[in-house]
Amino acid sequence: MAYFADADPNLSRFHQMAQAAIDGFPTAFRSAACNVVVQITDWPPKDVLGDLGITNPADLTGLYEGIPLPLKSVSDPAPLPDMVWLFREPILNEWRARGDIALADLVADVTVHEFAHHFGWSDADIARIDRWWE
Repeated sequence: MAYFADADPNLSRFHQMAQAAIDGFPTAFRSAACNVVVQITDWPPKDVLGDLGITNPADLTGLYEGIPLPLKSVSDPAPLPDMVWLFREPILNEWRARGDIALADLVADVTVHEFAHHFGWSDADIARIDRWWE
């Protein structure tokens, strides 16, 4: 099946796929995303899973860490940079289990979802537009 052509891409390839998704944002969103650091790692850290109450690490494909744009203030102390985390192994697990989507499309969907949080959208907001995340 063509969807499995890139069966085990490395972290660098995942970053390229995420960057391609960001490069495809409309101009206003792309410029608002430029200060967000994208991190790719194989698995979510155990402390993050614990904080979120997630017991199966394969259940977390991505995470936004930061202060959403609508909540930022110029009077706030200089924070750490906002970050979007993508977790390679959970994304690969979902991709292989589904078998009906190109990996680059799944990485793009997770990337867009996490950046939506940066732009101030909740999971419920995202689910109203994208049924994938219900």
